[in-house]
Amino acid sequence: MVDLDFRDTEGLVAAYLLPQEGGWTLLETGPSSCRDHLLRGLERAGVGADEVLRVFVTHIHLDHAGGLGAVAEALPRAELYAHELGVPHLADPRRLVESARRAWGPAADKLWGPIPPTPAERLRPLRGGESFPLVGGELRVLATPGHAKHHLAFFDSALRGLFTGDGAGVRLEHSSRVRPAVPPPDLDLDALFASVDAMRRTDPALVLFTHFGPSPDGARDLATYRTVVEAWRDVALAAARERPDPEFMAARLAAYDRSHLDASDRDRESLVSGYELAARGFLRYFVTRGEVAGATA
Repeated sequence: MVDLDFRDTEGLVAAYLLPQEGGWTLLETGPSSCRDHLLRGLERAGVGADEVLRVFVTHIHLDHAGGLGAVAEALPRAELYAHELGVPHLADPRRLVESARRAWGPAADKLWGPIPPTPAERLRPLRGGESFPLVGGELRVLATPGHAKHHLAFFDSALRGLFTGDGAGVRLEHSSRVRPAVPPPDLDLDALFASVDAMRRTDPALVLFTHFGPSPDGARDLATYRTVVEAWRDVALAAARERPDPEFMAARLAAYDRSHLDASDRDRESLVSGYELAARGFLRYFVTRGEVAGATA
């Protein structure tokens, strides 16, 4: 595991190295702002940049894949893999840049760093169902929409390790529970719950989160994630029917968490899964399904 020191903070965003014949597979790059941390992490692990032969990202949200184009030049032999729906946006990231600036305003450029195009000739599309050889086993690709249409999870049969990206939420080190990851624009709870069921069917011995690291009780986290998301959904829906405003909904979610978590859990988790982002994800989902009237997503 490589800690990418996102926001100059340890324990927020992880990348993973897995051994393959003749080199290494890298899972996740983080944003461009973490490029140097990633490359230093490879060096500390004793892995040369030219030994990385494959790079996979779970989805194209910037904290997971925003740095793919930035690291491509530094990893000259690597083939670069993402969901087929995300590949066009990695090759031409203008919409990703626009979306980041809408969501984060002037802070976007410092937070995420530059988002250069990923060389199209090195991008390889995935749909789910593929497998790739690793030392002692294989890396199996699972289509896991819900958090995003372009979300994938990966199962390492040698480790019996499941890499969940954001598909099973956020579980920071020393946190007491898994936290929902439910952002806009294409949150789909039915698909999310079906994807969690698909991940559980791999029967993993180890569940490894991008945010952050191996869970001390991954099987329980997968089993309880639906309940955790449904609790947030119910709070958000009640708030949206009272006032369909993301700030109001976010305040209700924060108040709900204050009665369930200590402050250290809430504050650290908010760095990678904020209440307002969740509120906007839920509101768009509710409006699209007609569960909240008189609102715009």
